[in-house]
Amino acid sequence: MDNARIHTAYLIRQRRGIWAQRDLHLFFLPPYSPHLNIAETVWRHLKGGWLQPQDYAQADDLAYATNRCLANFGTQLTIASSPFNAN
Repeated sequence: MDNARIHTAYLIRQRRGIWAQRDLHLFFLPPYSPHLNIAETVWRHLKGGWLQPQDYAQADDLAYATNRCLANFGTQLTIASSPFNAN
């Protein structure tokens, strides 16, 4: 997880022991490491190429286009990754 305030809140810290007993372990990413967070990578590709300018015309258009892209992620829309490239 990233270090967003919601992820480091008292309630989360309080429940980590309970979750660990159930073999659910939380791991935090180092600060300023969006390249390690798949969600950040997906959003970067979404905003940088998958969405078209006309998709931003209205909020409904943007919501529809975003849902369309995410539904096609992994099949028609993919992200090439390499251990030598943080794209």
